[in-house]
Amino acid sequence: MSRFLPLFPLNIVVFPGEKLNLHIFEPRYRQLITECQANDTTFGIPVYLESGVAEYGTEIKILSIEKKYAGGEMDIKTKGMGIFQIKHFHKQMPGRLYAGGEVEEVPLDLKDAPVQRQQIELLLKKLYHALGIQSLMLTLAPDFKSFDIAHHLGMTTEQEYQVLICPTEEERFDMILKHLTNIVPIVLETELLKERVKLNGHFKQLLPPNF
Repeated sequence: MSRFLPLFPLNIVVFPGEKLNLHIFEPRYRQLITECQANDTTFGIPVYLESGVAEYGTEIKILSIEKKYAGGEMDIKTKGMGIFQIKHFHKQMPGRLYAGGEVEEVPLDLKDAPVQRQQIELLLKKLYHALGIQSLMLTLAPDFKSFDIAHHLGMTTEQEYQVLICPTEEERFDMILKHLTNIVPIVLETELLKERVKLNGHFKQLLPPNF
């Protein structure tokens, strides 16, 4: 069943459960946030790609308005809820400055995929170690979901969008696993290259081959 949702297109992907802080400065979106806050309603962030406003996005709940500025700007805290599909997009709603659309909720499949998670965890350890950001592993829950790590994989916005629209958790994990399988060897080789470059010009103590 479709319903109306005010829309705030952005060139980012917001995943369900994600906390997002936004600085609102454009008049049209100041109006959107003010009305949603007053009516205790949600709005949507459809992903804006090179081709324009994408078909899918994430419903957003306003948690709080942290600060209001003299010029009307504001800082807000929000949280991603469910995923929606746009059925009819309106660039500007009648009598409003902002966009909106008729949307349908997309069922959210979070069925566990422990085999892929274990493989992903091993690759993440290698990746984060090579990049010197091992501390990220400490924030990862043992039963992490695809949405928990999707922003920490070096994916492009288009790739993150593909993760968002995958219908099942197993498919999302498969996509992430394929991405990590491709990039981890490249990152590791780059780190080895750095070490070889650093050694260039230094005195080397090498063990001659025994022949």
